[in-house]
Amino acid sequence: MSGAVRTTCPYCGVGCGVLARPDGTIKGDPAHPANQGRLCSKGAALAETLDDSGRMLHPLVGGARASWDAALDRVAARFRETVAAHGPESVALYVSGQCLTEDYYVANKLMKGFIGSGNIDTNSRLCMASSVAGHTRAFGADVVPGVYEDLEEADLVVLVGSNLAWCHPVLHARLQAARSRRGTRVVVVDPRATATSSGADLHLAIAPGADVALFAGLLGHLAAAGAVDHAWVAAHATGLEAALAAVPDRARVATITGLAPGDIARFFDWFAATERTVTVYSQGVNQSSAGTDKVNAILNCHLATGRIGRPGMGPFSVTGQPNAMGGREVGGLANQLAAHMRFDRPEDLDRVRRFWGAPNLAPQPGLKAVELFEAVREGRVKALWIIATNPADSMPRAAAVREALAACPFVVVSDCWPTDTTAQAHVVLPAAGWGEKDGTVTNSERRISRQRPFRAPPGEARPDWWMLAQVARRMGFEAAFAWESPAAVFREHAALSAFENDGTRVFDIGALAALTDDAYDALEPVRWPFPAGGGEGGRLFARGGFPTPDGRARLVPTVWRPLAARPDAEFPLLLNTGRMRDQWHTMTRTGRVPRLMAHATAPAAAFSPGDAARLGLAEGGLVRLTSPHGTTVLRAAIEPAQQAGEIFVPMHWTDAFAASGPIGRLVGAATDPVSGQPELKATPVRAEAVPAHWRGVLLHCRAIRPEGPHWSRVPVGTGHALELAGTAPLPPGAALRDFVSRLLEAPPGAEWLELADPARGTWRFATLRQGRVEACLFLTTGEAGASLPGGAALAALLEAPVAEAARSGLLAGRAATAACATDRAVCTCFGIGLGALRAAILERRLTDAEAVGAALGAGTNCGSCLPEIREILRDIHADAA
Repeated sequence: MSGAVRTTCPYCGVGCGVLARPDGTIKGDPAHPANQGRLCSKGAALAETLDDSGRMLHPLVGGARASWDAALDRVAARFRETVAAHGPESVALYVSGQCLTEDYYVANKLMKGFIGSGNIDTNSRLCMASSVAGHTRAFGADVVPGVYEDLEEADLVVLVGSNLAWCHPVLHARLQAARSRRGTRVVVVDPRATATSSGADLHLAIAPGADVALFAGLLGHLAAAGAVDHAWVAAHATGLEAALAAVPDRARVATITGLAPGDIARFFDWFAATERTVTVYSQGVNQSSAGTDKVNAILNCHLATGRIGRPGMGPFSVTGQPNAMGGREVGGLANQLAAHMRFDRPEDLDRVRRFWGAPNLAPQPGLKAVELFEAVREGRVKALWIIATNPADSMPRAAAVREALAACPFVVVSDCWPTDTTAQAHVVLPAAGWGEKDGTVTNSERRISRQRPFRAPPGEARPDWWMLAQVARRMGFEAAFAWESPAAVFREHAALSAFENDGTRVFDIGALAALTDDAYDALEPVRWPFPAGGGEGGRLFARGGFPTPDGRARLVPTVWRPLAARPDAEFPLLLNTGRMRDQWHTMTRTGRVPRLMAHATAPAAAFSPGDAARLGLAEGGLVRLTSPHGTTVLRAAIEPAQQAGEIFVPMHWTDAFAASGPIGRLVGAATDPVSGQPELKATPVRAEAVPAHWRGVLLHCRAIRPEGPHWSRVPVGTGHALELAGTAPLPPGAALRDFVSRLLEAPPGAEWLELADPARGTWRFATLRQGRVEACLFLTTGEAGASLPGGAALAALLEAPVAEAARSGLLAGRAATAACATDRAVCTCFGIGLGALRAAILERRLTDAEAVGAALGAGTNCGSCLPEIREILRDIHADAA
């Protein structure tokens, strides 16, 4: 790809290499070790996210455009005045795994080193904090011991709380390729049936929150089966006896987990008999009020067997964000200091104080995310700077977070796009985004990669590290924040990792501290720690060498505890939240791409058939979910594989995309006592059917948010399609036109078209301006979806003036040119919809996923759609039989 810039994908923690051209052409980098040229559906659509329309281009102070000098002066003055009046604990930073390492380093140094408070936390608290805590308890530091090749060299891979096929598709593709070559067994431990579990050798549909019991029971079985490596434990670990004393018996494991005894026995026997075992775990483990114990229960099994740090074996935490690992390296969590140094070690405090020249260094950890926003709401934190994240939507108890932001005397937000969080800010700073920023990220296997710019930031957007350094200088810390480039920041970060490091700290990238600007620019992907003889780091801890005072790992006794909040008569169901295949976080990037919205066009609450029947829910009907923290209305989805008593809702949708708003408004904020990570997988709720008196499709040239009906929005062509449902009857007579006018947001002077058939319960409206369609609305009070065209099929109506002769077709839901039929996407990478896929299978008599791939390409890129393709094949062949 001539003239391409080598950079790194901004989505998950796999850290895929990308080749990007200034014209926006995007391809996977075949030379990058993480992905070897593959990209998932989101990565493959990155070029479609580069449209700058709607970007924040200029600083805003009090909602009015301001110069950078004025905005930065305001931020520095308010932070300085707040600290002077109320002390350093009255201010805080809340940052993001989307930040580059250089951004993170400057933020951490400013808050902990010079403001003198530990109050910097990150949205990684919601993602991987329990893994950080578990690693630290067991290994002495937050270190992932394995590498991606372990997935390809294992004989057994256990996926715990990980829908790898959707959340880390490129890693899943590597695992599946290895499975084809070597017959790797795959066990999935997950309450939900997922795309990942559909292809597993064994799916353990565990009761929510029961992971500690399962893996503590496994530890007991390993001891009974003679699978414990006593020689390795004696040389390299402590705590085995105490950990074994806490294990439940097999009957207790079955009772707690809800699993069949035979399935438990099969899993235990496979694990005990298979030396090359990798246990991969992710959000289903971490996002729990017992997350740290879950992590340690898993680590105990690998430590007891000595299956760590060798090819094809070890525990493996896969991160959710592109630089969650880099943020952990610099100390971006409130309970970390810097460069894997710790608050609870006086010598580390002294070391960092001297390196930074920071006599006011924070002496203790700061507030973790949930605590932080509680402190904002209570008025203890009076100035808050939020960078590259959207807590008004992503935090649990989202309504309380919004109340906190609204009450805070001074809120600064740095971001690329307007969000529900920027709407609460006193100062908004336009940030450079992916493709414009320059720095590094670290992926889940400790590999540092460059993110390089290949386009100029729009307007006056600037990188986050620069904003932070400028504010620091204005607060009086000029000498310590005098960098002129991200390369200079990185060199200091690397130097700190090596400062007085006698080998007791595994994180040491001091070999990169002397990089010139040119060498930094040319830096190849490299994994730490670096061997003395050069090259890159590999697996860790096979021969011990843990960063603990005695060099030994710790097995930690773990005891299952009931869920922090359990279903009862008032809230009898359990809400689980998580990711969808083609979306990312709160959709500020992916929600702008039509093809990424085609797989799931609206948030839906998934119910088991039995629960749906009991509640009187129909597929696509409306359902109200209520928890002790909030309420919302969603569409219902009936999924045969969904567990009875449990509901799943995707985490991504916000007020910008659906009337339901963020599901976080229902989620409680019970936190793990060690990590501070909130429970996002088990919130008690109740559900009740909501009648829909009418349904509609609204095509609009703008991204509107209608008031009144239930709605969800997707981008289509040059406009937006909204699916509507009325929870109250349509108003009668003349009031209907007023109601429709409000829905259409008709501009003054717009031409109005109308076609009504009350007897059949259908109404159609359109507004035009200068011959172009502004909006079209199709309503029906008949059967669900009756007489309603698909929103995507109408997209062409917005693209050209409508001739007089074509206006009757407009109200009939037809474009002047043929529009494609609405077709839910199956393979987003190649744009293959369900209808086209089914037609090809039937017409060409395709019998398996490989044949589908050869014929259509579907499933041959990232592979995340392969489980769905196989399910469609099974359904078609079952019907034919």
